[in-house]
Amino acid sequence: MPQDIPLKFQVPDLDIPEREGGYARGRDGYEQILRAALNLLVDHGHQAMTMRRIAAACGLKLGNVTYYFPTREELVRALLDAIIRSYIVQFEAIQHEEGASAEARLEEICTLILEDIRTKKTSHVFPELWAMSNHDPFVMERVQELYVRARAVLNELIAELNPSLPDEEREVLALFISASMEGMTMFAGYRKPFEPRMRWIEKIAAKSFVSLARTLTSSELRDG
Repeated sequence: MPQDIPLKFQVPDLDIPEREGGYARGRDGYEQILRAALNLLVDHGHQAMTMRRIAAACGLKLGNVTYYFPTREELVRALLDAIIRSYIVQFEAIQHEEGASAEARLEEICTLILEDIRTKKTSHVFPELWAMSNHDPFVMERVQELYVRARAVLNELIAELNPSLPDEEREVLALFISASMEGMTMFAGYRKPFEPRMRWIEKIAAKSFVSLARTLTSSELRDG
């Protein structure tokens, strides 16, 4: 990653909740397995994320892994939950930031998402999840949950900036903003051709999305 464009925001790789009744040692093993699974997903893709390879990456026996996660689906569920939580915590912190205008918070959300796209984890993990979701309804549901939560924050900020915009139009605008930023993954993500220009892209996105959120009217969408 270019050193002259440092990140303002850092989204943790995983946000793993406390396990009910779990001892520290048990939590350590649980977290170790999830981090090994994430590393395999980042470095080798979803096909490499088998229970045996995860066990080998942890230096554990397969039985130790299945003690925590009896099936691969349960492991994937926990991994996606931890990934999703890491973003939701950041989104909600910005959404409820005291003293910040809706315009400033929308700009922060845009900056967070576009900066995060520049990380190796995000540039590698999300295309893998998109591929998995084409064939796995469970993954599709979990990935869509993340985007629904992210769009809910955008929706609320748009409502503050443009309270006269009806609900349906506001939801579509939130979708457009979200999809426009996610689409930059293939062009300006980690080690992609336009990564060095991401600071410009962030400024363009913040300026254009705030302006659009302030000024878009229902008639502009529905006329013609």
